[in-house]
Amino acid sequence: MFHYCEFKTIEYFLYLKDNYDPMKYILILLTLMSISVSAQMDKYQLVLIAFYNAENLFDTSRDTLILDNARTPGGRYQWTEERYQKKLRNLAKVLANIGAAPYLRMPDIIGLAEIENRKVLEDLITTGSLQRYPLGILHINSPDERGIDTAIIYNRDTFIPVSVKAHPLRIYSEEGFRDYTRDLFLVSGYLKGELVYIMVNHWPSRGGGKRSVFNREIAARQVKRKTDSILYRNSAAKIIIMGDFNDNPTDHSIKDIMKTSGNRQTISKGQLFNTTEKLYKSGLGTHAYRDEWNCFDQFMISQGLLNNSKGYRYWRSGIFNPAFLRQKKGRYKGYPFRTYSGLNYTGGYSDHFPVYLYLIQQIN
Repeated sequence: MFHYCEFKTIEYFLYLKDNYDPMKYILILLTLMSISVSAQMDKYQLVLIAFYNAENLFDTSRDTLILDNARTPGGRYQWTEERYQKKLRNLAKVLANIGAAPYLRMPDIIGLAEIENRKVLEDLITTGSLQRYPLGILHINSPDERGIDTAIIYNRDTFIPVSVKAHPLRIYSEEGFRDYTRDLFLVSGYLKGELVYIMVNHWPSRGGGKRSVFNREIAARQVKRKTDSILYRNSAAKIIIMGDFNDNPTDHSIKDIMKTSGNRQTISKGQLFNTTEKLYKSGLGTHAYRDEWNCFDQFMISQGLLNNSKGYRYWRSGIFNPAFLRQKKGRYKGYPFRTYSGLNYTGGYSDHFPVYLYLIQQIN
């Protein structure tokens, strides 16, 4: 909880960060002084939600039911206990400090992708500073052939889950064989007393050319059906759709099939607001490939979280890409500092940057 002047300070800080000008700086300082002297007593409360593709968070044990042999001590990647523990420490450092300066903190809800099983989640939440928080785990094993799943970790003091479901994504090859991939992970629960719906996605990869485009379009239609079903029952439902979509905000699967808009001022009935579209159009991204930035990691929200007078509403979102998460030198300078480059162990964090979203509520 914080006062109105503190909220405005954060807004101005973020403005200055991207639009530095000496005269504007002086004017803003004078404005802040005026605000602090004024009798404003409004208070605001924030909720922070994040999503992070953890880049192959595997334990070191061989699981004969999935294709994880490459991520074991004797596998191609020489995945050792030492490297696993370092990966956990790296991820814990990120998750405990996501957000926009100066309001960096542990999120209330974190969606995760590319985690192997519940064990790695249990290991993660007891690593480093994360063990100070009352964290819970929501996870269902997916049918993905490599065994990578999506999941949620959450603060038990601020979120109470009600329903946890995994909806299979059914994709078949031209020969009629099923391509086993990640489920759509759908959770509902009470976030500080408000019912919200959260969908965590990890859509099929871009490998395979045009066929992969079709696979992601199937995933988009699945999400749209689930979203429409919720909104049919309650048109004001608060829905947060997050994930690694392996498509950009302007691609057909997201823009047209899911019916998203990046302009909250002109959003029409039935559309979702893509909070990351504007970031992508400005040249920012969460994943780099062949000198091109993609914004595969995104948030989309229903209109129930826009400009509502009661409860939590959308404030802002961003890409968390501080210096320690970026490659510092070489050909890939500025790219996400990943754990592996090909088969070479680099000891970094992930090949994706996390994204975050703030919800805000005014308290009179």
